[in-house]
Amino acid sequence: MNISFSLNGNKISTDVPGNMRLLDLLRDKLGLAGTKEGCGKGECGACSVIVNGKIVNSCLILACQINDAEIITIEGLENDGQLDNLQQAFIDAGAVQCGFCIPGMILAAKALLMNNPNPSDEEIKKGLSGNLCRCTGYAKIIEAVKNAAKM
Repeated sequence: MNISFSLNGNKISTDVPGNMRLLDLLRDKLGLAGTKEGCGKGECGACSVIVNGKIVNSCLILACQINDAEIITIEGLENDGQLDNLQQAFIDAGAVQCGFCIPGMILAAKALLMNNPNPSDEEIKKGLSGNLCRCTGYAKIIEAVKNAAKM
């Protein structure tokens, strides 16, 4: 099946098998390794991407379902060598340890800030609730999102 969509601001048209997940399209066919497979069941958030302004688990979506959609991956946040404010805020707050969950965590925060530019602590916690981190406490991650909201 042929699908067309916007990926990080670029128009893409490609053939995909009907059973291919969005995660596999991004990683294996398009070479975007920032989207990680953690659990493969939609529980950890490592595979999170933004689809039409909403955070989704790419392991639970078939590639054919994104026809005509706008997709943002972690690679789409950097602009001409400049990190997005949110990425920089994560670094500045020390919110990154092993880094495995961070692309999904940052994209969940980005989707939150796109829809709510000044979230409360509770709204940040809810916005990040689908993403698990095994290395950090969440305090620095929440601090990073709050700092990015001020930028």
